[in-house]
Amino acid sequence: MKAIKGMSLVMVMVASALSCSFADGAQVAVQFPEGVTHGFLLVRSVDGQPIGQGEATKVLKDGDLVESRLLFRFKDGSLHDERVAFSQQRVFTLIRYHLVQRGPLFPKQVEFLFDRGTSEYMVRSQEENEKEELLNGHIDLPKDVYNGMIVTILTNLPKGTNGTVNWLVPTPEPKVVPVHLRLIDEEKGRIGQWSKVMEHYKFEPEIGMLQKLLGKIMGKLPAYFRYDCWIMAEDVPSFVQFEGRLQVKAPVMRIELISPALASEDRRAMGDGANPVSYATPR
Repeated sequence: MKAIKGMSLVMVMVASALSCSFADGAQVAVQFPEGVTHGFLLVRSVDGQPIGQGEATKVLKDGDLVESRLLFRFKDGSLHDERVAFSQQRVFTLIRYHLVQRGPLFPKQVEFLFDRGTSEYMVRSQEENEKEELLNGHIDLPKDVYNGMIVTILTNLPKGTNGTVNWLVPTPEPKVVPVHLRLIDEEKGRIGQWSKVMEHYKFEPEIGMLQKLLGKIMGKLPAYFRYDCWIMAEDVPSFVQFEGRLQVKAPVMRIELISPALASEDRRAMGDGANPVSYATPR
């Protein structure tokens, strides 16, 4: 399986003594152009129990356009489906974004999409026992809005640097929130018998702005707004693990890579007659 260089996911991250920091509002230069990718992911609760699994795919379309999808299905029937189209001609530019989150894992049922070409957005949302809200409109997107691309951006930062990018948050009308990508430290990791260096990043949205935008709408917000991500610090960096929330009030979860295995290997690992875990498919 190819290592996943880029995955989408929420906002995520404080360190000093770094060699340099990107200026706010700067698009991130392409160091590692994305190609065809198909990776597999396991989702665990904070106590380590498997609660879902997923796939991350990328394909090339029309020259430098990349279409990526991050799909998670959970044991309780919940679904996270995130699609991103972006260009990678010298710098990364998000073109289209579409997110669907539904099921009991998510306090708010959400569909959110926007398109740079048309400047149109749509937000459909519903909380428990509330009427569905639907908003449509136009928005001018900053060039460095990177919804669904944070890990791709992270693996393209110059080694040992911080970064700041923007995130479009449905509140329910979309608002731009800066997200700081902070390198915390380096940690030892292993791949089989090999020892590897992992870089630990934290992603930090500007808390004051989020509290102001979301607090009035959603009530009391979780105090924990830091999201952790580990990447392998190689000449070609790759994703290792993420820990955080997929929605502001959703539970903290851990996302990690898994490898495909033959069914015969599963039976040997679990014992004769064992059944693999199944994940409900939402309607």
